[in-house]
Amino acid sequence: MAEDMKIYRLVPNAPAEDPQWMDRPPQGEVVVRARTTGDARLVATEAEVDYTDTDALPAEGNSTDMASAFRSEKLYTVIEDMSGRFPSDGPRGVLEGRVSSDTITPVQVGR
Repeated sequence: MAEDMKIYRLVPNAPAEDPQWMDRPPQGEVVVRARTTGDARLVATEAEVDYTDTDALPAEGNSTDMASAFRSEKLYTVIEDMSGRFPSDGPRGVLEGRVSSDTITPVQVGR
């Protein structure tokens, strides 16, 4: 049985100079296929690079996905997209927009 998916837009709702962005710059609008609004935030977060995916410190199981701007209601709002631009059937994932892969930068440790 196919899962019931919807299309959601994650839209920045805080100005770029808002200090809540800290060191996570706005990535613009992202469109995802997901189960719920909460799942839409997770889909966008999962598309970002996490510390555990790089040789950046800290690693060894210290995930940074909880710090994703996509998870913050103060930084991103989630809106159901009823435009019909994208089919609701299909796998969970990012459909449009660029989720930056350079939010976490690997470091070189001096020897």
